[in-house]
Amino acid sequence: MTTADVLSPNTGGTTMPVKPPKRRIPGWLKGAIWGLLAVGVLAIASYATGVNTLTSTNTAHTALRLALPILLCALGGLWAERAGVINIGLEGMMILGTWGAAWGAYHGGVWAGLIAAVVFGALGGLLHAVATVTFNVNHIVSGVAINLLGLGVAKYLANLVFTPLSGNPRQSPPVPKFDTYSATFLSDWLSDLEKMQRVFISDLAGILNGLVTEVAPLTMIAIALVPISYFVLWRTRFGLRLRSCGENPVAAESLGVKVYLHKYVAMIISGGLAGMGGASLVLLAGGADYLENQTNNRGYIGLAAMIFGNWRPGGLLGGAALFGYADGLQLAGGGTAVLALLYGAVILLAVIVAVQLFRRQWIASALGVVGAVALYAIYWTNDDLPSDLIPYTAHFVTLIVLAVASQRLRPPKAIGATYRRGED
Repeated sequence: MTTADVLSPNTGGTTMPVKPPKRRIPGWLKGAIWGLLAVGVLAIASYATGVNTLTSTNTAHTALRLALPILLCALGGLWAERAGVINIGLEGMMILGTWGAAWGAYHGGVWAGLIAAVVFGALGGLLHAVATVTFNVNHIVSGVAINLLGLGVAKYLANLVFTPLSGNPRQSPPVPKFDTYSATFLSDWLSDLEKMQRVFISDLAGILNGLVTEVAPLTMIAIALVPISYFVLWRTRFGLRLRSCGENPVAAESLGVKVYLHKYVAMIISGGLAGMGGASLVLLAGGADYLENQTNNRGYIGLAAMIFGNWRPGGLLGGAALFGYADGLQLAGGGTAVLALLYGAVILLAVIVAVQLFRRQWIASALGVVGAVALYAIYWTNDDLPSDLIPYTAHFVTLIVLAVASQRLRPPKAIGATYRRGED
């Protein structure tokens, strides 16, 4: 027999087969499968449209740099919202991080800049915690206030500190950048594979080459923070207690969990991660020095990446990669490359429609067909996209992805809820 037999008290002691539990695919394997599927779609689109930029080394390298601030803000949102605090103030904390990074790096080097960015971002997180946890201010209102305050404080400090140095209140003087390192032997081999122009193999080689070429220490730290966050939040006693504050703080308090303390710690970490995201805009090679409005709403996109990832570290990593790729593609290839990406989206929608038809999900299939036809019509009728729309590629992708992913989201149960110690 393939199933175990056990006695059932409801059937007079007769035996009933017990089905073995279904084997679930590990999360990392699911991510790898989705990643290979994405490369396959991009490879087909690149071959069909003749636009090699879709999977070039330069595009992947640019996408990695632009995905880092989104990834770090998404991780910041994960820590806050798993503790039950909605943090739409990530943008303001990130802005504080950009100013802190420039100020610290100018006076003490790149590592001092990184530490200053984390501290300034953490201060923003602490302020949000005081407002929402201690004084029970509405989380959305407090987050909006943090965004406005972060922008105002950064402008004031830049005018006060940077104007005598650079002569421009909206820009810092030149600051040092992180050194970069490349896996030389691996990079040379991948470059040879990319030049062979073989479908999928060369495309995969180009993307991987962009991920191992000119990598900064901050990049490695940011990527390492994804498994570290998973381990701390899901595999430690502290993480279990912190997540219980976002699921049921009253029950957590009854079990001896210090809810206020855990929420404060989560918010300080959240702000520090957002500040680190701001530092990645200033301290990475290829990026600008401090500029006013430098974040360009990446804090909100990081929040969207976290929601897309269903409040899980692996999922938000995929969301950050998607949004960073869309942003990097428009910089590396312009409107032609974005149009080729639309062609790839049509292919992906065709696969999704086939899966939905197999599941007999007729409405979802019909919506997928409508979407695919609309995207193909845009691709077919345009040789290029308007230059005014191209910089907003990542924002459009954010809206579309959130609309598609909204049906499977499961946020923490007590997220945004008012909590007072000792009350039911």
